[in-house]
Amino acid sequence: MRRHKEELGRFARIVLALTLVCCLVRPASIAAQSTPPGQPSPTPCPEFLPSETQCFTGKSGAGAPFFIAMPKDWNQNLILFAHGGPRLGTPKLAETIEDLERFEVMVREGFAWAGTTYRRGGYGVRSAAEDTDQLRTLTWQHFGRPKRTILHGQSWGGNVAAKAAELYAMDLEGKRNFDGVILTSGVLAGGTKAYWLRSDLRAVYQYYCRNHPRPNETHYPVWQGLPPGATMTRAELGERVRECTGIGTPVSQRTAKQKANLRNITSVLSIKEEQILPKLAWATNTFQDMIGRLNGRNPFSNQGVVYKGSDNDRALNAGVERFAADPTAVAELAYDSDLSGLIVAPVITVHGIHDPVAHVSHEAAYRRTIEQAGRGDLLVQSFTDEAEHSRLSVPTYPTLFSAMLNWIETGQKPSPATIKAACPVFAEKYKEPCLFVVPYTPALTGSRF
Repeated sequence: MRRHKEELGRFARIVLALTLVCCLVRPASIAAQSTPPGQPSPTPCPEFLPSETQCFTGKSGAGAPFFIAMPKDWNQNLILFAHGGPRLGTPKLAETIEDLERFEVMVREGFAWAGTTYRRGGYGVRSAAEDTDQLRTLTWQHFGRPKRTILHGQSWGGNVAAKAAELYAMDLEGKRNFDGVILTSGVLAGGTKAYWLRSDLRAVYQYYCRNHPRPNETHYPVWQGLPPGATMTRAELGERVRECTGIGTPVSQRTAKQKANLRNITSVLSIKEEQILPKLAWATNTFQDMIGRLNGRNPFSNQGVVYKGSDNDRALNAGVERFAADPTAVAELAYDSDLSGLIVAPVITVHGIHDPVAHVSHEAAYRRTIEQAGRGDLLVQSFTDEAEHSRLSVPTYPTLFSAMLNWIETGQKPSPATIKAACPVFAEKYKEPCLFVVPYTPALTGSRF
């Protein structure tokens, strides 16, 4: 019996020792499985970046390509960039490098910059927000947690960044993942409201032009963009627009009918001639992608909308194609892209008051959302006297990021006036003008807002 107990004790010690060895010395296959995906790999930097910048690339665990630029004299602050679009087709890393080129001034100012293509092309705000936060995680894992992480969203990426700032605001320990958020030219009204103008354009355009679809083509409702599987290039769409309105040909060569069609479309929608094709392209190919992701259901409605400004409003309103929203589609689109306003980090926005792509009233919609959530003390909005969307005057960006860092460090909330006052030093440095407008308050305008 005694010998049996000794053997059992020796066996238990051997098992315990083997267990400790297994815990401390893991097999290579197990260790590899626990290595975080998306390790950044060194890559040559594009020529537009300052010399001695270090660049890295890779893919996240979800398969989203990314690009990171680390300046030589890094100020220990990271800009996490959410790009606009949405871009259709297979994501291309070259597009992210184009984003970096547009905002390379921030690398010159000493910030590290990280941007991702997202895992797939097409619409999907929550998916893109998740990819953006995954990029934050892998950047922190590889380079260490920076002093400050600033989330920057541009255009539709403003919707993505604003959504990420709500969904991924805090870690499990209650610490903020983003120290501040900057939204530039943002699409901030939420998906269920942001695209009313474009659905109205599809309806009004089709009333006058009758070529999208043509009478001899299989009918598809205007809210669908295009039928599933159908294709229409920008050039092909441009040819249809030219046929109807004369856009793309000299004014002297346009017919009276083309001039009337163009006048009616621009007057009813309150848009400029050069905006028709870009907005119509979005309401063709991106609508097709969006509706496909909503399983063919329609999130748009023009029921009860009264169109005004044509040469015959009665005929227009009687003859324009009407469509009603599917409640399920509206709910799914709202879940994906509408905003709650429940922010925890400071937010600064900037918008050109003549923005031809995302109307400045998006800012009024966002302010209402933030204030209804009781977070108005965390929002500062600024405006510039520009008719630009993709990139505003260069001094705008270092001015905003400097104001954000000062707000974070001192707790002193900036105002539009103090932001404007801080701009001239960057105007002198980068030889471009400061175009901030103070005071300015956009209204919730239009039949929709």
